[in-house]
Amino acid sequence: MGKSTLALDLAAGLLCLARDPGSRPCRACTACRRVESGGHPDVHRLAPEGAGRQIRIGQVQELASELALLPLEGRCRVAIVEHAQRLNDDAQNALLKTLEEPPAGVTIMLCADEPAGLLPTVVSRCARIRLGPVAPAVVAGIIVERAAVDRLRAEALGRVSGGMVGVALDLAAQPELLLARDRIARTLLDLVGADRRARLAAAAGLLADGVEMTAVAPPADGPPTSDAADPSEAAATPVDLPSRGGRSAKTSPAERRAAVSQVLAVWRDLARDAALAARGARAEIRQHELLEEIADIAARTDAALLARFTERLDVASRALDAYANPELLLDVLLLVWPSAQAPSAGKNAA
Repeated sequence: MGKSTLALDLAAGLLCLARDPGSRPCRACTACRRVESGGHPDVHRLAPEGAGRQIRIGQVQELASELALLPLEGRCRVAIVEHAQRLNDDAQNALLKTLEEPPAGVTIMLCADEPAGLLPTVVSRCARIRLGPVAPAVVAGIIVERAAVDRLRAEALGRVSGGMVGVALDLAAQPELLLARDRIARTLLDLVGADRRARLAAAAGLLADGVEMTAVAPPADGPPTSDAADPSEAAATPVDLPSRGGRSAKTSPAERRAAVSQVLAVWRDLARDAALAARGARAEIRQHELLEEIADIAARTDAALLARFTERLDVASRALDAYANPELLLDVLLLVWPSAQAPSAGKNAA
């Protein structure tokens, strides 16, 4: 939604060298340019690390030590914690003292996808700014301006991104990401009319496309569970996963977990569109290139089943973050993905 972008903009405004405070950030001075390039010594960024993709207590302690020092170049220091919902409990408790009594001239910004992953004691010490999705038309205008793509493609990216400018820019810059996403969606649509054997056989291809997506985009976020990755996952041996080019590639358990996370993200958007189409809200569908296929499936599938399956995907995402087996989770979802009756059989789900 642009949380980190806003945080960097605020950091530039705090460190900008322009004389008139009303013109900060000017985006032209040395300080603004260094913030934009990521090279300003007074801007500290904290992000998840390691197989468990968490922010750990050691990172927070190091940040607190840096913030206790005087600024190197600017008039203040700024800390930006990205994906703050991935601060584990120990790290959040270590951050509390700094939040309660920050050193003079220090500004700390926590960028969290959802507050549920943060302790109430942390949230209560922050001023909350809620960000929402941007209208697809506005996203399209930004894409045309920044990514030099035609208006028609920009509008499609604006819809698919769900109103998230950063996601739309990633899709515009990396066409292979959009292609892998499209293959996942089309495979899932085809499986609505498939039997159990065909559904389970499709898992390897979905995983391969998910791996391709994780190669150019970070996996979807969810709350951390502990200070370390799952021990069984850390000790597991990488396995061969067929790629789209026909070759096999070694993938670690963490990579397969991230791949399934990407598949679930695409699946959630597809199930949402199908549920909307089933209730007659075709104008709200994001994936216009799949409009006819989605409408056909929706006409032959029970709307309530589609809505419940969307909720089940949210539960599955949380289970995945709690180290549920990714391959088993994917198999279960493939088997319970609502089936559509043949066109002549009516609208109720099989």
